[in-house]
Amino acid sequence: MSALEQPDLVFQVRGLTKIYRTAANEVRALQGVDLDIEHGEVLVLLGPSGSGKSTLLNVLGGLDRASGGEAVFHGRDMVARDLARASDVELTRYRRRSVGFIFQFFNLSPGLTARENVELITEIAEAPMDAREALDRVGLAARMDHFPAELSGGEQQRVAVARAIAKRPEILFCDEPTGSLDSGSGVKVLEAITQVSADVGATTMIVTHNAVVADIAHRVLRFRDGLVTGVQKNAVRKAAGELAW
Repeated sequence: MSALEQPDLVFQVRGLTKIYRTAANEVRALQGVDLDIEHGEVLVLLGPSGSGKSTLLNVLGGLDRASGGEAVFHGRDMVARDLARASDVELTRYRRRSVGFIFQFFNLSPGLTARENVELITEIAEAPMDAREALDRVGLAARMDHFPAELSGGEQQRVAVARAIAKRPEILFCDEPTGSLDSGSGVKVLEAITQVSADVGATTMIVTHNAVVADIAHRVLRFRDGLVTGVQKNAVRKAAGELAW
């Protein structure tokens, strides 16, 4: 069956490569990744720094371009498109319609309240949820009029989660979302991510160095030297609230 005939998949990746070149050297960040990702999956990507995890997220998220191979996205409209060959306009439309990003650093505007930070996204999304609803989903309804400086690190990251899911994304890309948080705050952020991703039906990919987080995934992808070196399917998933590190 071809890449254009996979209605159960959100991504079909074949031979994906990414090479960064400078005058002095060449870095092969992805070296021929093959991967199928199903709608609604929660995947955790584990591996050392420089193993290709974040590069894969950036390519699948339309933030960076592959050097070769295919990354076919199957959207809700079931019109498959190869992100590796999409135009700049197509990638912008894809990011706006289909993708939510959560990064290690919250990237909130300090002069805006939590609600106003979420509204930065809802104002440009096609069919967003109300900012108040998004913040309520991550347990911050009572803090929506607070500024980032008045929130804890974990609360700021949950505002970032609310901002990401307010556009009702098909895919949620999370790059070290708990990397700057203590265990208690990190668990609350993971609870928010898994709950809201299930609520909006988003396929969720979480890059992390923390092996404990793997227990919340449907599947765990292990990376080394730009390759997926192992795939583990969890027979039983833990709830985020059961984790500690």
